[in-house]
Amino acid sequence: MLRRLVLWDIDGTLVQAGEVGRDIFTEAFQAVLGRPPDQVTARTLVMAGRTDPEIALDFLAAHEIDEGERHLPAFSQALVTALAAKAALIRERGRALPGARETLAALGRTEGVVQSLLTGNVQPNARLKLASFGLDGYLDFEVGGFGSDHHHRPSLVEVARTKAERKYGTAFPGAATVLVGDTPLDVAAGRAGGARVVAVATGPYRVDELESTGADAVLEDLRDTEAATAAILL
Repeated sequence: MLRRLVLWDIDGTLVQAGEVGRDIFTEAFQAVLGRPPDQVTARTLVMAGRTDPEIALDFLAAHEIDEGERHLPAFSQALVTALAAKAALIRERGRALPGARETLAALGRTEGVVQSLLTGNVQPNARLKLASFGLDGYLDFEVGGFGSDHHHRPSLVEVARTKAERKYGTAFPGAATVLVGDTPLDVAAGRAGGARVVAVATGPYRVDELESTGADAVLEDLRDTEAATAAILL
């Protein structure tokens, strides 16, 4: 029987969440530090393909705040609070990306396939973004790798594998784990974790840019459900 653990990235791969990412980091900084961040620094935050704790640490360091690690628990909770307040805005401005729902549904009908997440979002924010567009029901949130599990994205592959093995009683070694993402950092995380990687050019990177990363397969988007599922389950 086919056994695959498919780990989806969220932002730029399954959904666009209405461009609220930078705003919630600004609001979290204000909540935790009691003052607004430098707006130039906020605008230059590199976010794509990174974990929320990693972004937060860089944001704090850019403001010369010592011992950033000790602020992470409060910062992560502030990110959850800030995103929850924008739930209506996400539904209004955001969207599920073309073909995402159909591909998730097709894989969900395939015996032996477990679908979860490998995302830089902390877990509550991952769920909120996907639930905003009715995609959360296709995914097992108990076995994913989230920014709240580890700030180092490549480490999340093994985090997710370990959870899945514990829950399903089977291992997902090597190419039995498939990571689907839209950035070179997604590809690098999958490679570092020994997973097979499918890159989708629905985020900030073009097909040719993703092909140069060494992804096992590169798709323009997820519109062609048959092609997408074939690339993921190869």
